[in-house]
Amino acid sequence: MKIELIGGCSESELNGRIKKVAAAGKISRSPGNVFEVIDSCDDYESNLKLVKRIIKMGHKSIIEHDYLVFAINDVTPIIEQTIIGYRLTSFTIKSRREVDFRTAGFYVPEFRNKDGEIHENNEELKEKFINHSKMLFNTYGDMVDGGVNVEDARFILPYCFHSNIIMGLNARELEKMIVAFRFGPLSKIAELKEFGKKLYDICKTNVPYLVSTIKGIEENTASPFEYLESMAERPEIKILDKASLISYTPNADDVILESSIMYHYQCSNEQAKKILAEMVKKDKEAKEKLMQNILHKEERRELEQVSFSFQIPISLSILTHLTRHRMHALLVPEFIPMWDLNNYVTPEKIKVAFNDLYQNAVKKNIEVFEEFKAAGVMEEDLIYFYIGAQMVNVMTTMNARNIQWICRMRCCNKAQWQIRFIAKEIAKQVKEVAPLLGLGLGPTCMTDRYCGEGRECCGLIDSLLEADSKK
Repeated sequence: MKIELIGGCSESELNGRIKKVAAAGKISRSPGNVFEVIDSCDDYESNLKLVKRIIKMGHKSIIEHDYLVFAINDVTPIIEQTIIGYRLTSFTIKSRREVDFRTAGFYVPEFRNKDGEIHENNEELKEKFINHSKMLFNTYGDMVDGGVNVEDARFILPYCFHSNIIMGLNARELEKMIVAFRFGPLSKIAELKEFGKKLYDICKTNVPYLVSTIKGIEENTASPFEYLESMAERPEIKILDKASLISYTPNADDVILESSIMYHYQCSNEQAKKILAEMVKKDKEAKEKLMQNILHKEERRELEQVSFSFQIPISLSILTHLTRHRMHALLVPEFIPMWDLNNYVTPEKIKVAFNDLYQNAVKKNIEVFEEFKAAGVMEEDLIYFYIGAQMVNVMTTMNARNIQWICRMRCCNKAQWQIRFIAKEIAKQVKEVAPLLGLGLGPTCMTDRYCGEGRECCGLIDSLLEADSKK
Protein backbone atom coordinates (compact mmCIF):
# COMPACT_ATOMS: atom_id res chain seq x y z
CA MET A 1 0.00 0.00 0.00
CA LYS A 2 1.34 3.41 -0.99
CA ILE A 3 -0.35 6.79 -0.52
CA GLU A 4 1.03 10.14 -1.66
CA LEU A 5 -0.35 13.66 -1.50
CA ILE A 6 -0.38 15.12 -5.00
CA GLY A 7 0.66 18.75 -4.92
CA GLY A 8 0.40 21.20 -2.04
CA CYS A 9 3.43 19.67 -0.35
CA SER A 10 6.17 22.24 -0.91
CA GLU A 11 6.86 24.87 1.71
CA SER A 12 5.32 27.65 -0.39
CA GLU A 13 2.26 25.53 -1.24
CA LEU A 14 1.78 24.59 2.41
CA ASN A 15 2.04 28.24 3.43
CA GLY A 16 -0.56 29.14 0.81
CA ARG A 17 -2.96 26.44 1.97
CA ILE A 18 -2.71 27.45 5.62
CA LYS A 19 -3.08 31.13 4.67
CA LYS A 20 -6.30 30.31 2.81
CA VAL A 21 -7.77 28.47 5.82
CA ALA A 22 -6.68 31.22 8.23
CA ALA A 23 -8.33 33.87 6.03
CA ALA A 24 -11.54 31.84 6.11
CA GLY A 25 -11.27 31.84 9.89
CA LYS A 26 -10.84 35.63 10.10
CA ILE A 27 -13.33 36.80 7.49
CA SER A 28 -16.48 36.61 9.63
CA ARG A 29 -15.13 38.82 12.44
CA SER A 30 -12.60 41.06 10.77
CA PRO A 31 -13.16 44.54 9.30
CA GLY A 32 -12.22 45.28 5.73
CA ASN A 33 -12.97 43.45 2.51
CA VAL A 34 -11.97 39.87 1.75
CA PHE A 35 -8.73 40.85 -0.03
CA GLU A 36 -7.59 42.94 2.92
CA VAL A 37 -8.27 40.03 5.26
CA ILE A 38 -6.28 37.66 3.04
CA ASP A 39 -3.37 40.12 2.85
CA SER A 40 -3.31 40.32 6.66
CA CYS A 41 -2.61 36.58 6.90
CA ASP A 42 1.08 36.84 6.00
CA ASP A 43 2.72 34.89 8.84
CA TYR A 44 2.70 31.08 8.70
CA GLU A 45 3.10 30.43 12.44
CA SER A 46 0.39 32.95 13.34
CA ASN A 47 -1.93 31.47 10.70
CA LEU A 48 -1.36 27.93 11.98
CA LYS A 49 -1.98 28.99 15.58
CA LEU A 50 -5.21 30.75 14.56
CA VAL A 51 -6.49 27.74 12.62
CA LYS A 52 -5.77 25.39 15.55
CA ARG A 53 -7.58 27.72 17.97
CA ILE A 54 -10.66 27.96 15.74
CA ILE A 55 -10.76 24.17 15.30
CA LYS A 56 -10.53 23.71 19.06
CA MET A 57 -13.58 25.98 19.41
CA GLY A 58 -15.48 23.57 17.17
CA HIS A 59 -15.68 25.75 14.05
CA LYS A 60 -14.35 23.22 11.58
CA SER A 61 -16.08 24.54 8.47
CA ILE A 62 -12.99 26.67 7.72
CA ILE A 63 -10.88 23.60 6.94
CA GLU A 64 -13.27 22.67 4.14
CA HIS A 65 -11.34 25.27 2.13
CA ASP A 66 -8.23 23.10 2.27
CA TYR A 67 -8.65 20.56 -0.53
CA LEU A 68 -6.26 17.65 -0.87
CA VAL A 69 -5.73 15.09 -3.62
CA PHE A 70 -4.15 11.69 -2.91
CA ALA A 71 -2.67 9.04 -5.19
CA ILE A 72 -3.49 5.64 -3.69
CA ASN A 73 -1.73 2.52 -4.95
CA ASP A 74 -2.16 -1.19 -4.20
CA VAL A 75 -5.18 -1.16 -1.92
CA THR A 76 -8.03 -3.64 -2.08
CA PRO A 77 -11.65 -2.95 -3.07
CA ILE A 78 -12.40 -3.22 0.65
CA ILE A 79 -10.81 0.21 1.05
CA GLU A 80 -12.31 1.36 -2.24
CA GLN A 81 -15.86 0.40 -1.22
CA THR A 82 -15.38 2.09 2.15
CA ILE A 83 -14.02 5.45 1.01
CA ILE A 84 -16.65 5.91 -1.71
CA GLY A 85 -19.23 5.98 1.06
CA TYR A 86 -17.90 9.44 1.96
CA ARG A 87 -20.25 11.52 -0.17
CA LEU A 88 -18.14 14.69 -0.17
CA THR A 89 -15.10 12.78 -1.41
CA SER A 90 -14.18 12.68 -5.10
CA PHE A 91 -12.57 9.58 -6.48
CA THR A 92 -11.47 8.09 -9.79
CA ILE A 93 -10.80 4.35 -9.88
CA LYS A 94 -9.04 2.13 -12.41
CA SER A 95 -11.88 0.58 -14.39
CA ARG A 96 -12.40 -3.18 -14.23
CA ARG A 97 -14.61 -2.80 -17.34
CA GLU A 98 -11.67 -1.61 -19.40
CA VAL A 99 -8.43 -2.91 -17.84
CA ASP A 100 -7.12 -6.48 -17.63
CA PHE A 101 -6.46 -7.11 -13.92
CA ARG A 102 -4.69 -10.48 -14.08
CA THR A 103 -1.34 -8.87 -13.17
CA ALA A 104 -2.77 -6.42 -10.62
CA GLY A 105 -1.43 -8.35 -7.63
CA PHE A 106 -3.28 -8.90 -4.39
CA TYR A 107 -3.23 -8.28 -0.66
CA VAL A 108 -2.39 -11.06 1.80
CA PRO A 109 -3.62 -10.37 5.33
CA GLU A 110 -1.93 -11.43 8.52
CA PHE A 111 -4.51 -13.94 9.68
CA ARG A 112 -5.65 -13.44 13.27
CA ASN A 113 -7.62 -15.64 15.65
CA LYS A 114 -10.91 -14.76 17.31
CA ASP A 115 -8.98 -12.86 20.03
CA GLY A 116 -7.29 -10.62 17.47
CA GLU A 117 -3.88 -12.21 17.93
CA ILE A 118 -1.79 -13.58 15.04
CA HIS A 119 -3.07 -17.07 14.30
CA GLU A 120 -0.75 -19.90 15.32
CA ASN A 121 -0.98 -21.28 11.77
CA ASN A 122 -0.63 -17.86 10.15
CA GLU A 123 2.15 -18.78 7.72
CA GLU A 124 0.39 -21.97 6.61
CA LEU A 125 -2.87 -20.06 6.16
CA LYS A 126 -1.13 -17.31 4.17
CA GLU A 127 0.44 -19.85 1.80
CA LYS A 128 -2.92 -21.53 1.24
CA PHE A 129 -4.57 -18.14 0.68
CA ILE A 130 -1.91 -17.12 -1.86
CA ASN A 131 -2.28 -20.34 -3.84
CA HIS A 132 -6.06 -20.06 -3.74
CA SER A 133 -6.02 -16.41 -4.89
CA LYS A 134 -3.68 -17.33 -7.76
CA MET A 135 -6.21 -19.96 -8.82
CA LEU A 136 -8.97 -17.35 -8.98
CA PHE A 137 -6.73 -14.98 -10.97
CA ASN A 138 -5.85 -17.83 -13.34
CA THR A 139 -9.56 -18.53 -13.82
CA TYR A 140 -10.05 -14.85 -14.65
CA GLY A 141 -7.17 -14.99 -17.14
CA ASP A 142 -8.42 -18.19 -18.77
CA MET A 143 -11.84 -16.64 -19.36
CA VAL A 144 -10.34 -13.43 -20.79
CA ASP A 145 -8.08 -15.47 -23.10
CA GLY A 146 -11.16 -17.45 -24.13
CA GLY A 147 -12.98 -14.34 -25.29
CA VAL A 148 -14.90 -13.25 -22.17
CA ASN A 149 -14.70 -9.47 -21.82
CA VAL A 150 -13.01 -8.18 -18.68
CA GLU A 151 -16.21 -6.57 -17.38
CA ASP A 152 -17.71 -10.07 -17.00
CA ALA A 153 -14.54 -11.94 -16.08
CA ARG A 154 -14.04 -9.59 -13.10
CA PHE A 155 -16.92 -11.30 -11.28
CA ILE A 156 -14.50 -14.08 -10.25
CA LEU A 157 -11.82 -11.74 -8.90
CA PRO A 158 -11.30 -12.09 -5.13
CA TYR A 159 -11.67 -8.89 -3.13
CA CYS A 160 -8.03 -8.99 -2.17
CA PHE A 161 -6.93 -7.72 -5.61
CA HIS A 162 -5.08 -4.42 -5.82
CA SER A 163 -6.91 -1.30 -6.89
CA ASN A 164 -5.58 2.15 -7.77
CA ILE A 165 -7.39 5.35 -6.86
CA ILE A 166 -7.07 9.12 -7.09
CA MET A 167 -9.01 10.62 -4.19
CA GLY A 168 -9.82 14.27 -3.55
CA LEU A 169 -11.42 15.62 -0.39
CA ASN A 170 -11.39 18.58 1.94
CA ALA A 171 -9.55 18.45 5.26
CA ARG A 172 -12.75 18.08 7.28
CA GLU A 173 -13.69 14.90 5.39
CA LEU A 174 -10.09 13.73 5.72
CA GLU A 175 -10.27 14.07 9.50
CA LYS A 176 -13.52 12.06 9.61
CA MET A 177 -11.96 9.33 7.49
CA ILE A 178 -8.80 9.07 9.58
CA VAL A 179 -10.73 8.93 12.84
CA ALA A 180 -13.12 6.27 11.52
CA PHE A 181 -10.36 4.07 10.12
CA ARG A 182 -7.92 4.39 13.03
CA PHE A 183 -10.20 4.45 16.04
CA GLY A 184 -13.71 3.28 15.12
CA PRO A 185 -15.18 -0.20 14.52
CA LEU A 186 -13.63 -0.19 11.03
CA SER A 187 -10.18 -0.31 12.64
CA LYS A 188 -10.78 -4.02 13.30
CA ILE A 189 -10.04 -4.50 9.60
CA ALA A 190 -6.24 -4.32 9.60
CA GLU A 191 -5.93 -2.90 6.09
CA LEU A 192 -8.33 -0.05 6.87
CA LYS A 193 -6.44 0.75 10.07
CA GLU A 194 -3.17 0.85 8.13
CA PHE A 195 -4.79 3.11 5.55
CA GLY A 196 -5.94 5.51 8.27
CA LYS A 197 -2.48 5.53 9.83
CA LYS A 198 -0.79 6.35 6.52
CA LEU A 199 -3.18 9.24 5.95
CA TYR A 200 -2.43 10.49 9.47
CA ASP A 201 1.33 10.28 8.86
CA ILE A 202 0.91 12.44 5.77
CA CYS A 203 -1.03 14.95 7.87
CA LYS A 204 1.89 15.36 10.28
CA THR A 205 3.81 17.42 7.76
CA ASN A 206 1.17 18.44 5.24
CA VAL A 207 -1.97 19.14 7.30
CA PRO A 208 -0.40 20.02 10.66
CA TYR A 209 -3.49 21.63 12.18
CA LEU A 210 -5.28 18.25 12.20
CA VAL A 211 -2.64 16.35 14.12
CA SER A 212 -3.49 17.61 17.60
CA THR A 213 -7.24 17.06 17.17
CA ILE A 214 -6.78 13.47 16.00
CA LYS A 215 -4.00 12.57 18.42
CA GLY A 216 -6.19 12.67 21.51
CA ILE A 217 -9.04 10.50 20.18
CA GLU A 218 -9.57 7.22 22.00
CA GLU A 219 -10.23 3.94 20.22
CA ASN A 220 -13.82 2.70 20.27
CA THR A 221 -14.29 -0.51 18.32
CA ALA A 222 -17.63 -1.50 19.84
CA SER A 223 -20.24 -2.49 17.28
CA PRO A 224 -23.09 0.05 16.96
CA PHE A 225 -25.42 -2.93 16.44
CA GLU A 226 -24.88 -4.64 19.79
CA TYR A 227 -28.34 -3.64 21.04
CA LEU A 228 -30.01 -4.84 17.85
CA GLU A 229 -28.23 -8.18 17.99
CA SER A 230 -29.22 -8.62 21.64
CA MET A 231 -32.89 -8.15 20.77
CA ALA A 232 -33.30 -9.90 17.41
CA GLU A 233 -31.99 -13.22 16.15
CA ARG A 234 -30.15 -12.97 12.86
CA PRO A 235 -32.48 -14.10 10.04
CA GLU A 236 -31.47 -16.07 6.96
CA ILE A 237 -29.98 -13.80 4.30
CA LYS A 238 -32.40 -13.35 1.40
CA ILE A 239 -31.19 -11.62 -1.76
CA LEU A 240 -33.97 -10.03 -3.81
CA ASP A 241 -34.58 -10.95 -7.46
CA LYS A 242 -34.95 -7.31 -8.52
CA ALA A 243 -35.17 -3.76 -7.18
CA SER A 244 -38.15 -3.27 -4.89
CA LEU A 245 -39.90 0.07 -4.25
CA ILE A 246 -40.33 0.31 -0.47
CA SER A 247 -41.82 3.77 -0.01
CA TYR A 248 -42.40 6.94 -2.01
CA THR A 249 -43.96 10.40 -1.88
CA PRO A 250 -47.72 10.01 -2.43
CA ASN A 251 -49.10 11.84 -5.48
CA ALA A 252 -45.55 12.55 -6.58
CA ASP A 253 -46.58 13.91 -9.99
CA ASP A 254 -48.89 16.52 -8.46
CA VAL A 255 -46.32 17.48 -5.81
CA ILE A 256 -43.76 18.18 -8.56
CA LEU A 257 -46.22 20.23 -10.62
CA GLU A 258 -47.50 22.18 -7.61
CA SER A 259 -43.95 22.93 -6.46
CA SER A 260 -43.21 24.40 -9.89
CA ILE A 261 -46.26 26.67 -9.64
CA MET A 262 -45.37 27.73 -6.08
CA TYR A 263 -41.80 28.43 -7.15
CA HIS A 264 -42.79 30.55 -10.15
CA TYR A 265 -45.67 32.51 -8.62
CA GLN A 266 -44.59 32.54 -4.95
CA CYS A 267 -48.03 31.34 -3.91
CA SER A 268 -49.29 28.94 -1.25
CA ASN A 269 -49.77 25.23 -1.85
CA GLU A 270 -53.55 25.65 -1.77
CA GLN A 271 -53.30 28.35 -4.44
CA ALA A 272 -51.04 26.10 -6.52
CA LYS A 273 -53.58 23.27 -6.37
CA LYS A 274 -56.31 25.62 -7.64
CA ILE A 275 -54.10 26.96 -10.45
CA LEU A 276 -53.25 23.42 -11.54
CA ALA A 277 -56.94 22.47 -11.54
CA GLU A 278 -57.79 25.51 -13.67
CA MET A 279 -55.02 24.62 -16.11
CA VAL A 280 -56.46 21.12 -16.55
CA LYS A 281 -59.93 22.58 -17.23
CA LYS A 282 -58.44 24.63 -20.06
CA ASP A 283 -56.23 21.86 -21.43
CA LYS A 284 -56.60 18.15 -20.60
CA GLU A 285 -52.92 17.65 -21.34
CA ALA A 286 -51.79 20.54 -19.09
CA LYS A 287 -50.19 18.30 -16.48
CA GLU A 288 -48.16 16.37 -19.03
CA LYS A 289 -47.04 19.54 -20.83
CA LEU A 290 -45.96 21.23 -17.59
CA MET A 291 -44.10 18.08 -16.48
CA GLN A 292 -42.26 17.94 -19.82
CA ASN A 293 -41.15 21.53 -19.29
CA ILE A 294 -39.85 20.66 -15.82
CA LEU A 295 -38.09 17.50 -17.02
CA HIS A 296 -36.13 19.42 -19.63
CA LYS A 297 -35.20 22.49 -17.58
CA GLU A 298 -31.53 23.09 -16.91
CA GLU A 299 -32.32 23.33 -13.19
CA ARG A 300 -34.89 20.80 -12.09
CA ARG A 301 -35.26 21.59 -8.40
CA GLU A 302 -38.93 20.66 -8.52
CA LEU A 303 -37.89 17.04 -8.99
CA GLU A 304 -35.98 17.18 -5.72
CA GLN A 305 -39.21 17.66 -3.76
CA VAL A 306 -40.29 14.00 -4.03
CA SER A 307 -38.41 10.85 -3.09
CA PHE A 308 -38.48 7.10 -3.64
CA SER A 309 -36.87 4.40 -1.48
CA PHE A 310 -35.67 1.13 -3.02
CA GLN A 311 -34.06 -2.06 -1.83
CA ILE A 312 -31.76 -3.21 -4.60
CA PRO A 313 -29.90 -6.52 -5.12
CA ILE A 314 -26.49 -5.87 -6.65
CA SER A 315 -23.09 -7.55 -7.01
CA LEU A 316 -19.95 -6.13 -5.45
CA SER A 317 -18.50 -5.71 -8.95
CA ILE A 318 -21.29 -3.32 -9.92
CA LEU A 319 -21.82 -1.57 -6.59
CA THR A 320 -19.40 1.22 -7.57
CA HIS A 321 -21.56 1.96 -10.63
CA LEU A 322 -24.42 2.80 -8.27
CA THR A 323 -22.28 4.52 -5.64
CA ARG A 324 -20.88 6.95 -8.22
CA HIS A 325 -24.27 8.70 -8.21
CA ARG A 326 -23.27 10.56 -5.08
CA MET A 327 -26.31 12.47 -3.95
CA HIS A 328 -28.70 9.62 -3.24
CA ALA A 329 -28.76 8.19 0.27
CA LEU A 330 -27.18 4.76 -0.21
CA LEU A 331 -27.11 2.26 2.66
CA VAL A 332 -24.64 -0.59 2.04
CA PRO A 333 -24.32 -3.38 4.63
CA GLU A 334 -21.09 -3.57 6.60
CA PHE A 335 -18.60 -6.25 5.55
CA ILE A 336 -18.98 -7.73 9.02
CA PRO A 337 -20.91 -9.91 9.88
CA MET A 338 -19.96 -12.04 6.87
CA TRP A 339 -22.46 -12.32 4.08
CA ASP A 340 -23.52 -15.67 2.60
CA LEU A 341 -20.96 -16.53 -0.07
CA ASN A 342 -23.50 -18.79 -1.76
CA ASN A 343 -25.34 -15.68 -2.96
CA TYR A 344 -23.54 -14.88 -6.19
CA VAL A 345 -24.35 -14.09 -9.81
CA THR A 346 -23.06 -15.71 -12.98
CA PRO A 347 -22.81 -13.47 -16.08
CA GLU A 348 -24.68 -14.88 -19.09
CA LYS A 349 -21.58 -14.71 -21.30
CA ILE A 350 -19.72 -16.92 -18.84
CA LYS A 351 -22.58 -19.44 -18.73
CA VAL A 352 -22.20 -19.99 -22.48
CA ALA A 353 -18.62 -21.26 -22.62
CA PHE A 354 -17.02 -21.21 -19.15
CA ASN A 355 -19.79 -22.15 -16.72
CA ASP A 356 -18.05 -25.26 -15.33
CA LEU A 357 -14.74 -23.42 -14.86
CA TYR A 358 -16.50 -20.51 -13.15
CA GLN A 359 -18.74 -22.63 -10.91
CA ASN A 360 -15.84 -24.83 -9.82
CA ALA A 361 -13.81 -21.74 -8.91
CA VAL A 362 -16.69 -20.27 -6.88
CA LYS A 363 -17.29 -23.63 -5.17
CA LYS A 364 -13.60 -23.90 -4.30
CA ASN A 365 -13.63 -20.35 -2.92
CA ILE A 366 -16.49 -21.24 -0.57
CA GLU A 367 -14.71 -24.44 0.52
CA VAL A 368 -11.47 -22.63 1.38
CA PHE A 369 -13.43 -19.92 3.18
CA GLU A 370 -15.14 -22.57 5.32
CA GLU A 371 -11.74 -24.11 6.12
CA PHE A 372 -10.41 -20.76 7.34
CA LYS A 373 -13.58 -20.11 9.29
CA ALA A 374 -13.37 -23.53 10.97
CA ALA A 375 -9.72 -22.80 11.85
CA GLY A 376 -10.91 -19.87 13.98
CA VAL A 377 -9.79 -16.99 11.76
CA MET A 378 -11.51 -13.75 12.79
CA GLU A 379 -14.20 -12.45 10.45
CA GLU A 380 -12.34 -9.22 9.66
CA ASP A 381 -9.66 -11.28 7.89
CA LEU A 382 -12.14 -13.51 6.06
CA ILE A 383 -13.67 -10.64 4.06
CA TYR A 384 -11.02 -11.12 1.36
CA PHE A 385 -12.87 -14.28 0.30
CA TYR A 386 -15.62 -12.10 -1.14
CA ILE A 387 -15.56 -12.14 -4.94
CA GLY A 388 -16.92 -9.65 -7.45
CA ALA A 389 -19.95 -11.88 -8.05
CA GLN A 390 -21.07 -11.63 -4.40
CA MET A 391 -24.66 -10.39 -4.21
CA VAL A 392 -25.84 -8.01 -1.51
CA ASN A 393 -29.01 -6.06 -0.81
CA VAL A 394 -28.55 -2.30 -0.56
CA MET A 395 -31.10 0.36 0.27
CA THR A 396 -31.28 3.82 -1.22
CA THR A 397 -33.53 6.85 -1.11
CA MET A 398 -33.45 9.05 -4.20
CA ASN A 399 -35.25 12.18 -5.17
CA ALA A 400 -36.75 12.29 -8.66
CA ARG A 401 -33.85 14.30 -10.04
CA ASN A 402 -31.42 11.60 -8.87
CA ILE A 403 -33.57 8.95 -10.52
CA GLN A 404 -33.80 10.85 -13.80
CA TRP A 405 -30.01 11.23 -13.92
CA ILE A 406 -29.38 7.55 -13.09
CA CYS A 407 -31.84 6.43 -15.76
CA ARG A 408 -30.30 8.75 -18.36
CA MET A 409 -26.91 7.08 -17.89
CA ARG A 410 -27.70 3.54 -16.79
CA CYS A 411 -30.67 2.65 -19.03
CA CYS A 412 -28.35 3.21 -21.99
CA ASN A 413 -27.44 0.13 -24.06
CA LYS A 414 -23.76 0.94 -23.43
CA ALA A 415 -24.20 0.67 -19.66
CA GLN A 416 -23.04 -2.50 -17.86
CA TRP A 417 -25.76 -5.16 -18.08
CA GLN A 418 -26.55 -5.53 -14.36
CA ILE A 419 -26.76 -1.80 -13.59
CA ARG A 420 -28.85 -1.41 -16.76
CA PHE A 421 -31.31 -4.02 -15.49
CA ILE A 422 -31.49 -2.24 -12.11
CA ALA A 423 -32.01 1.19 -13.70
CA LYS A 424 -34.76 -0.09 -15.99
CA GLU A 425 -36.52 -1.75 -13.06
CA ILE A 426 -36.33 1.48 -11.03
CA ALA A 427 -37.79 3.43 -13.96
CA LYS A 428 -40.57 0.87 -14.42
CA GLN A 429 -41.63 0.95 -10.77
CA VAL A 430 -41.50 4.75 -10.55
CA LYS A 431 -43.65 5.03 -13.68
CA GLU A 432 -46.31 2.86 -12.03
CA VAL A 433 -46.81 5.35 -9.18
CA ALA A 434 -45.79 8.58 -10.97
CA PRO A 435 -46.58 8.15 -14.69
CA LEU A 436 -45.91 11.77 -15.66
CA LEU A 437 -42.48 11.71 -14.02
CA GLY A 438 -41.94 8.44 -15.86
CA LEU A 439 -42.02 10.32 -19.16
CA GLY A 440 -38.51 11.55 -18.39
CA LEU A 441 -37.03 8.25 -17.20
CA GLY A 442 -34.88 6.44 -19.71
CA PRO A 443 -31.72 6.83 -21.82
CA THR A 444 -31.16 10.24 -23.37
CA CYS A 445 -31.86 8.90 -26.86
CA MET A 446 -35.40 8.01 -25.72
CA THR A 447 -36.14 11.08 -23.61
CA ASP A 448 -34.14 13.83 -25.33
CA ARG A 449 -33.22 12.43 -28.73
CA TYR A 450 -29.58 12.89 -27.80
CA CYS A 451 -26.64 10.48 -27.49
CA GLY A 452 -23.35 11.42 -25.86
CA GLU A 453 -21.53 8.16 -26.62
CA GLY A 454 -19.93 9.39 -29.84
CA ARG A 455 -18.24 6.52 -31.66
CA GLU A 456 -19.53 4.13 -29.00
CA CYS A 457 -23.16 4.90 -29.90
CA CYS A 458 -25.31 1.77 -30.26
CA GLY A 459 -27.23 3.29 -33.19
CA LEU A 460 -30.66 3.42 -31.53
CA ILE A 461 -30.80 7.21 -31.79
CA ASP A 462 -30.63 7.01 -35.61
CA SER A 463 -33.67 4.78 -35.82
CA LEU A 464 -35.57 6.96 -33.35
CA LEU A 465 -34.82 10.13 -35.33
CA GLU A 466 -35.83 8.42 -38.57
CA ALA A 467 -39.13 7.31 -37.02
CA ASP A 468 -39.72 10.87 -35.77
CA SER A 469 -39.19 12.27 -39.27
CA LYS A 470 -41.92 10.01 -40.64
CA LYS A 471 -44.58 11.14 -38.16
